[in-house]
Amino acid sequence: MLARSALRNVSRTNRLFSTSAARQQKVTVLGAGGGIGQPLSLLLKLDPYVTSLSLYDIRGAPGVAADVSHVDTGSVVTGYPADKLDEALEGTKVVVIPAGVPRKPGMTRDDLFNTNASIVRDLAAAVGRVAPDAHILVISNPVNSTVPIVSEVLQKAGVYDPRRVFGVTTLDVVRAARFLAEIADSNPQETIVPVVGGHSGPTIVPLLSQLEQGKGLAGEGYDKLVHRIQFGGDEVVKAKDGAGSATLSMAYAGARFANAVLRGLAGEKGIVTPTFVKSPLFEDKGIEYFSSNVELGVNGVEKIHPLGPLSASEEKLLEACLPELKKNIEKGKAFVSQS
Repeated sequence: MLARSALRNVSRTNRLFSTSAARQQKVTVLGAGGGIGQPLSLLLKLDPYVTSLSLYDIRGAPGVAADVSHVDTGSVVTGYPADKLDEALEGTKVVVIPAGVPRKPGMTRDDLFNTNASIVRDLAAAVGRVAPDAHILVISNPVNSTVPIVSEVLQKAGVYDPRRVFGVTTLDVVRAARFLAEIADSNPQETIVPVVGGHSGPTIVPLLSQLEQGKGLAGEGYDKLVHRIQFGGDEVVKAKDGAGSATLSMAYAGARFANAVLRGLAGEKGIVTPTFVKSPLFEDKGIEYFSSNVELGVNGVEKIHPLGPLSASEEKLLEACLPELKKNIEKGKAFVSQS
């Protein structure tokens, strides 16, 4: 009951799941047997916008599917082993990719690059071949690089639509809301912080000044909060003592963003949330991808919103974000060109 009630609260306006979705969809999880994939699959089973849930991994997916399929919601769950990737993707409208290796103590997201880049590249190629019209939600880190990898692979295949490729940065939004609410003694569901930039360390820029609870923060308190939002994942890695990274909170964030995409595809209006996409906001600085508030709809990305007014502190954070983000993006593009 706790997981179901938590997942229902998925939008910036805290709108509940509809029990009579306008249009239900097939969703495929690539990496369903992993630390993120398993709880993500459970949460997606609870989503009434999901008619068919297709679970794939190189190991364990059929078992996860059998387990999750016993949950008493209407969607049909099917698990696919390593040699059935194409079957898992057939007819899917939304693909969520949490596949990859987790962070360990002392590792940065960038340390994950070589292994996860290859995994994401190969999965993106399969999506482009089998389900070229699918919306792709990338969780695999480092997102600042893996989203460009997916985009480049799809471009090579001739099926790229920038409106349908998303980097899931929702965990940054979730953390910002939770951490600020602790300080402001407010309801986290009413303390929604726009978080822009990218999805690692200094590329994460929380716009705390854009809501009442964050306007008065300054000095050491502000700096500590920003650092905690930017490096919140390190808390989990350290606390798990080598046993994993942020899997449960990431699964929640991934399911929350997937639900937002599905609601947009079903025709719901006014769904706005940060996500890392092909963006014109900083093209003049050579930065092709950026996370900002994005309106979702039947075509995926419908509108990319400007950042709005920034405080002097946020201007400094953005200044530090951009060169690092540009390097991350170029690293992903270079990986595909050299593959």
